[in-house]
Amino acid sequence: MASIGVIVHLEREAASEHARELAEWLTSEGHEVRMPEEDAAAVGGSTLAVPSERFAAGLDLVVSLGGDGSMLRALELVGEAEVPLLGVDHGQLGYLTEVKPSNAREAVERFLNGDHQIEERMLISMVLTPDGDGPVIEHLVLNEVVVERSSEVNTIRLAVDLDDDFFTTYTVDGMIVATPTGSTAYAFSARGPIVDPAHRSLLLTPVSPHMLFDRSLVLSPDAAVRLRGDGHRPATVSVDGRRIATVGDGASIECTAAHCSARFVTLGSRPFHRVLKAKFGLNDR
Repeated sequence: MASIGVIVHLEREAASEHARELAEWLTSEGHEVRMPEEDAAAVGGSTLAVPSERFAAGLDLVVSLGGDGSMLRALELVGEAEVPLLGVDHGQLGYLTEVKPSNAREAVERFLNGDHQIEERMLISMVLTPDGDGPVIEHLVLNEVVVERSSEVNTIRLAVDLDDDFFTTYTVDGMIVATPTGSTAYAFSARGPIVDPAHRSLLLTPVSPHMLFDRSLVLSPDAAVRLRGDGHRPATVSVDGRRIATVGDGASIECTAAHCSARFVTLGSRPFHRVLKAKFGLNDR
């Protein structure tokens, strides 16, 4: 029997009801089902609740019922355990969700029967060393790390080192360090390149640069990118859309390819260009 984790979009009743039905079915089939405590509370399944720090241990699969945001939360919960993730789309068309709600049970059965593929996605390992005596902050990141101006200032200055070699100092609203998966997230809105998520690279994209050099850089996956505050103006640091810190002059944010990967369950051909066509309403002819 398998151990299966379930994550649910906490604000969508249809997702909660579906999670409840899926958990009941899996339990009736003899599988272990567990949920983080807040998810279990949302679906009325207190007997399935485990603390977040114990959620990933020994899991064979995590089923996420929601949208891309729920998939990002699931990934954060499994951390470096590399548990396969299956996304059930209870939102708008997402880049990370694989199946429709009506096909969720079939998808889980196919996974349990070995009728699936695993698509690995590159992650960023981010280490933030703040100015002063604050603690070092580390995160695994699927989409992007963003360092941007706070609401109190107009622009910030960020010195960029590539492989411990000073590159240049940017005067910008912000800088984005993204994975290929994140190329269709915030980096896309800043006119960065669209990169197939199966590719491995680091993308460095300035946001509203106040300088002549305004192009994105597509870097080797072995590159080390360091952003350093250089201008006595506060900046906010966000990972995958979630703000984690405000830093000042002298702070350092280092981004490298993580040694682990995100592992997404796929159930057949889902070419990236077809997802793009559907997402952006591109014509066939």
